[in-house]
Amino acid sequence: MGSITKHFVLGSFFLLFGFLNSEYLAETKNNSIINLFCLESFKSEILKANLNYDEEIAKDSCNCYLEEFRKGTSHQNSIIECKLETKKKFKL
Repeated sequence: MGSITKHFVLGSFFLLFGFLNSEYLAETKNNSIINLFCLESFKSEILKANLNYDEEIAKDSCNCYLEEFRKGTSHQNSIIECKLETKKKFKL
């Protein structure tokens, strides 16, 4: 019985943490560590592709990612959706 209780408490914690984290992301998306990682990842991918880095495009793409993730979209699907949206919006 103790093991089931422990798993329930742990599972509840992660669900609550995920909910609070998504709300926190919405409020602090410009300074969140996730946003900083996103911007660095975007920059790295652009430079590897031998394209010119544009901070406006990077910010827009990462804002898209954070918004999708906040809505509950998975990490990978958020990336895919926002790559497509960024390509269309900025004609890349």
